Amino acid sequence: MKVAVVQAAPFLFDKASALEKLVAMSKEAAAAGANLVVFPEAFLPGYPRGLGFGARVGSRTDGGRRDWERYWASAVDVPGIETELLGETAKELGVYLVVGVVERDQEYSRATLYNSIVYIGPDGRLLGKHRKLVPTGTERLLWGQGDGSTLTVIDTSFGRIGGLICWENYMPLARTAMYAQGVDIYIAPTADARDTWQATIRHIACEGRCFVVSCNQFATKASYPADLSSGGDIEGDDDILCRGGSAVVGPLGEYVAEPLYNEEGIVYAELDLSAVTRSRFDFDAVGHYSRPDIFRLDVNKRKQAIVSSQTEGWI
Repeated sequence: MKVAVVQAAPFLFDKASALEKLVAMSKEAAAAGANLVVFPEAFLPGYPRGLGFGARVGSRTDGGRRDWERYWASAVDVPGIETELLGETAKELGVYLVVGVVERDQEYSRATLYNSIVYIGPDGRLLGKHRKLVPTGTERLLWGQGDGSTLTVIDTSFGRIGGLICWENYMPLARTAMYAQGVDIYIAPTADARDTWQATIRHIACEGRCFVVSCNQFATKASYPADLSSGGDIEGDDDILCRGGSAVVGPLGEYVAEPLYNEEGIVYAELDLSAVTRSRFDFDAVGHYSRPDIFRLDVNKRKQAIVSSQTEGWI
């Protein structure tokens, strides 16, 4: 099968811009023969790199709150109108779409946002989602924490796909939970463009004996609105805010497609899924190389509820 890794960023805080770019680049990837098209972390509606939203320890500004309200308004419901559009696109093109989204909570106050991945099938169905378990650093002010119910792996005609977002991939137990579900194509959307990230994805490929698809954004100051209250936070930064580094790694740690830097584009790779089986001949982290008599991992995959309603036993 052929995977397309989209390295791009939309105009920040503009959901329509993000959707338009997503559809156009999906069509380009499908025309090149891709079966699976992957977009970066928080692509819809964008990753607000460098913005502080007027927050300091002990205080928040009114302008920062208004910037966050604008970000909230550009987020998406899962499922919702935007995922329906993604489904129409995937069905028209006959591809699997894996998209990083900023998801708005639909169950309680609707105020909390989550950094999520959505999986769309070639029949247009929403197949599943994953919410980032631990937002990194100051991301914690923007996004809530996911739970184990969305440690998602999807069966496809060419193998099992699933993944973790950015620095979740530094969580050994989270990776093990993915390996234990037999993931063959491990999706790793990220916002980390450092050289050390390449070492991370190559290690995961060797450890999990799976293909790793790492997808990052290419973002510049030109993709930011000029009227943000916290826009001054990036004034001293370089024009290129994120240089990319999207790549595909094989199950023995070798590059199938080397990192792309300093430009927008689509990274393509042909994946021979039989290589996954061959790679596990001498190492299978959750099979013959595990020691369940010594080590044990318990994964709580129950959905965590804030409020539990009871109708019996109350007077």
